[in-house]
Order: sequence, then C-alpha cells, then structure tokens
Amino acid sequence: MQYMVSVIFDNAGLATPEEDAAIDVFNDRLVAEGHWVFAGGLGAPTTATVIDNRGGEAMFTDGPFLESKEFLAGFWIIEAADLDVALKLAAEGSKACNRKVEVRPFL
Repeated sequence: MQYMVSVIFDNAGLATPEEDAAIDVFNDRLVAEGHWVFAGGLGAPTTATVIDNRGGEAMFTDGPFLESKEFLAGFWIIEAADLDVALKLAAEGSKACNRKVEVRPFL
C-alpha cells in the first residue's frame, strides 16, 4: 500500500546542512529497503497560485489557499506493507528532517 508522508514546516529557516544530510541518508534507506516511490520539496506558500474554475471563468489568486504559520514543505510517497510500517518509517523521516510529519494512505 502507498502512503503520503507530508512534511509540516513549522521552524524558522530552511533545512540545515545536517538535516539535508540526514534526509539523504533516510532517502537512501527507503530506496535500499524498497519503500521509495517518490519525494519532493515544495516552494514556500508565497509561490503558490490558487485556481478556481468552478464558475464561468477561471479565477487565479496569488498565494496559498489557506494562510497558516504551518504549511506543507515537502513529502515522501512510500510503499509499506501496512500502516504500522508506514508510521515507523514516518517517525524516522520526522527525525531525519527535524519536522513534524503527517501520514495518510492513498485510496
């Protein structure tokens, strides 16, 4: 089963060199153990554009759809046998990136 592990940004500043190195080690482990599907970092909410095309004409709005001091900074898509495995991996990912994470299964 596949899970999305969302990285929640709630610290000031970008990842430190030490955090980047720990994330690389974690990513390598995900690959080696067959859990890796995909991962990526995201630009700051100020780089977002919200599009609403539910009416007669598409409306484009700069910035995030939700203002918050916490936001999605990146994610891992992992393959795990079950939720327990996904949660264990997510806990290790949280430690590696030094951020909170959220785990959700794909439907």
